[in-house]
Amino acid sequence: MKKENLQIGGMTCAACASRIEKNVKKLDGIINVNVNFATEKLMAEYDEKKVSKEEIKKTIIKTGYQVIETAKTNVVDDDKAREEKEIKTLWTKFIIAAIFTVPLLYIAMAPMISFISLPFPSMIDSMRYPLAYACVQIFLVLPVLVVGYKFYTVGFRALLERSPNMDSLIAIGTSAAVLYSLYNTVMIAKGMPMLAHSLYYETAGVIITLILLGKYLETVSKGKTSEAIKKLMGLAPKSAIVKRNGTEKEIPIEDVLVGDILLVKPGTKIPVDGLIIEGNTSIDESMLTGESMPVDKKKGDRVFAASLNTTGMIQFKATKVGNETALAQIIKLVEDAQGSKAPIAKMADTVSGYFVPIVCVIALVAGIGWFIGTGNLEFSIKIFISVLVIACPCALGLATPTAIMVGTGKGAENGILIKGGEVLETTHTINTIVFDKTGTITEGKPKVTDIVTFTSMSKEELLTLVASAQKYSEHPLGQAMVEEGISSGIQFQKAEDFKALIGRGITARIGQKEILIGNKKLLDEFHIEMQTKETMAENLAHEGKTPMYVAIDSTLVGIIAVADTVKESSKAAIKKLSDMGIEVIMMTGDNHKTAMAIASEVGIKRVLSDVLPQDKASEIKKLQTETNKVAMVGDGINDAPALAQSDIGIAIGNGTDVAIESADIVLMRSDLMDVPVAIELSKKTIKNIKENLFWAFGYNVIGIPVAAGLLYLLGGPLLNPMIGALAMSLSSVSVLTNALRLKRFKMKK
Repeated sequence: MKKENLQIGGMTCAACASRIEKNVKKLDGIINVNVNFATEKLMAEYDEKKVSKEEIKKTIIKTGYQVIETAKTNVVDDDKAREEKEIKTLWTKFIIAAIFTVPLLYIAMAPMISFISLPFPSMIDSMRYPLAYACVQIFLVLPVLVVGYKFYTVGFRALLERSPNMDSLIAIGTSAAVLYSLYNTVMIAKGMPMLAHSLYYETAGVIITLILLGKYLETVSKGKTSEAIKKLMGLAPKSAIVKRNGTEKEIPIEDVLVGDILLVKPGTKIPVDGLIIEGNTSIDESMLTGESMPVDKKKGDRVFAASLNTTGMIQFKATKVGNETALAQIIKLVEDAQGSKAPIAKMADTVSGYFVPIVCVIALVAGIGWFIGTGNLEFSIKIFISVLVIACPCALGLATPTAIMVGTGKGAENGILIKGGEVLETTHTINTIVFDKTGTITEGKPKVTDIVTFTSMSKEELLTLVASAQKYSEHPLGQAMVEEGISSGIQFQKAEDFKALIGRGITARIGQKEILIGNKKLLDEFHIEMQTKETMAENLAHEGKTPMYVAIDSTLVGIIAVADTVKESSKAAIKKLSDMGIEVIMMTGDNHKTAMAIASEVGIKRVLSDVLPQDKASEIKKLQTETNKVAMVGDGINDAPALAQSDIGIAIGNGTDVAIESADIVLMRSDLMDVPVAIELSKKTIKNIKENLFWAFGYNVIGIPVAAGLLYLLGGPLLNPMIGALAMSLSSVSVLTNALRLKRFKMKK
C-alpha cells in the first residue's frame, strides 16, 4: 500500500471535492481517498501494483481539475504564492465586473423609476432608441460575463456530469437572463420596441459581481496552513556547532549526522535530538511539552531540536536528525491532520444537487407542454425562460456567505477571530472540548503562591532575603520570586557571591547571612536538617505547587511555593460549557498529581495527563470516535497537531504564532469565556443561514409553479419574466435583511 498527497487546483466548492473523490474511487486499486476542499489537497491510499500515481493524476485532469506540481523544498512558499495570486485575481475580476455592472444597473433601472428625475443620455432613451438602449447593455454585460467565465465552464461541466453545484446554479440563472434578453433584443430589432423593458442583462451582471465578491472573501478567510507549517519549520536553528576530528566548527543543520557530537551554549537552541554526554543545564521545552518550567538536564538525558538551552553549556550526541526529530514529527502531524480533514458539505450545495435538475426538468416540461397545447413557440420559450429566471440563484448564493460575513464580523468586533465559514458551520456541533493546561487554563508563567516561615522571621523579611538573593538568577522560579518582591514593594538588599547550582537551586550572601534557596537535593548537599518540614512541602506539591526551601546560615527558615496559577476566567468558562451540555476534558504533559490539582480547582472531572506532544493528536482522534465533534483549546506549539486534528482548533491569543495559525478560532483577549461565546455565535449564525435558505427557496417554491403557467392554466395571469426577476430580487433583499439581524447578537458572559 502506498500513500500519496496531491495539490489540486480549480475546485470552487465542496461538490467539486466530492466529484473528484467519486471518480478517483472508481479506479481499481484505490483503498481510500479524501479530497479536502479547504486545503485543496487529495490524500490517497492505493495498491501500486494495480494503479499508479500517473493514473490518479490523469483521472483528476479528466474530471476537469488541475494537479499542481510543487518542488518539495518549496511547498510552503509555492502554496502561499498561489494563494496570494488567487486572491489578487479574484479582486481584479470583482473590480472589473463592478466597473461595468454599476452603469449597467443604472441604465436598466433609471427609466423605470419615473417618480425620480434621473439624468439619462437621450441617445439611448428606451422609448426613442430601444435598440441602442439594448445594445449598450450588451456592451456593458459582456466584460462581466468574460471575467466570470469560470462559473460557466465549471458549472455546465458539473451539470453534464450530473453533479450540479453552486456554479451550475449561477451559470443557469445568468445564462437564462442573458439568453432571454438576447431574444428580446432580436425582437426589438424586428420592430417590437416595447420589449426594451423586458431586458435582464443587469440581473446577470449583478449576480456575477456579487458572487465574485463572495469568492474573494471566501479565499481570503481560508485557513493558514502554509504559514503554520512555515513557522514550525522556522523554529529549528539554521546551523550547529559540531566537534569533528578534535575541532569545533559551525555547519548547516542539514549536514548534521547521527552520531555527531554537538556543542550548545547558554541562550541558544538545540539543533537536533540527542543525548547529553557532558554538562548540566536547564532547558525550556515549552514549545514541545507546553510545560512552562525549564527542565533540569544532566548526562544521559535526552534533548530535543528547537528547545532552548537556558543556563549551562552542554555537549550531546545526535540521535535523530532531519525528518526524524520530534519537531519534524510535529510538522508532519500538522500536515496530516489538516490534510485529512473531511470537507464540510455546504447546505446550499447539497440542496442545489436536487434543485438544479428539478428546475431544469420543470422548465423543459412546462415549455414543451405549452408548445404542444398552444402551438405557440414564442409563448413556450417565454414560459421556459420565466421558470429559469425566477429560479435564479442570487438569493441562494447570498444566503450562506452573508450570514457568515455578519457572524464572523460580529465575532471579530469582540475579539473572537473565526477563520471562515466552514469553521462557523462546524462549531455549533461541538459536544466535547479539550483544554490544554499550561497557558490556557493557567497563566503559563510561575508565580509565588505561598510563603511559609518556620522561625520568628516575618513573611515580608523572608521574601526580602529570597527576592534579593534571586535577583541575579535567570531561572523562571527565581524570577517569579523577584517579581513577587517587586509587586510587594520590598527594599532589595545587595547580594554577593551568587552561585547558580544547576538542578538544585542557588546560594548567595546578604550582609553576614549565607542564603540557600533550592530543592531537597540542595539541603542534602549542605547537610541541612529538614526535621518535620518535609510533610508541609509534600502537601504543597500535592496542590500542584513547586516548594523551594530557604535556609539561612545552615538553618531551614521557610518555604517559598511557586506555581503556574489558574486564570480568573477558567472556572467560570468551564462551568458555562458544562451548563451548555458540553463535556470538558483537560489534556497535559504534566504528571497526574499536578494535573488533578489544577483540574479540581476549575471543576474538570476528566483529565488526560502525562500525554507526550506526539500523542496529543492521537488522543483527539480517540475522543472523536467517542463523541463525533471535538474542539481543542491550546496555546503552545506542542498543541498545533491536536489543534489541526480536532474538528475545531481554538488558540489563545497570547499563545505562540504557530498555535494561532494552526487553529480555526483565535481568542485575541485570551479570555476562556470567549469559548462558549464562540459556540453560541455559531449556533445563532447557523440558525440564520437556515432561515436565509428558507426565504431563498420559499420564493422559488411559490414562484416556479406560477412561472410554469399554473395560474394562467386556471384562468389567472401569466407571470412575466420581469416579475420573476423582481421576486428573485425580493428574495435577495429578505436574505440580506435577515443576515443583518445577527448584528444584534449580544455577547453574554
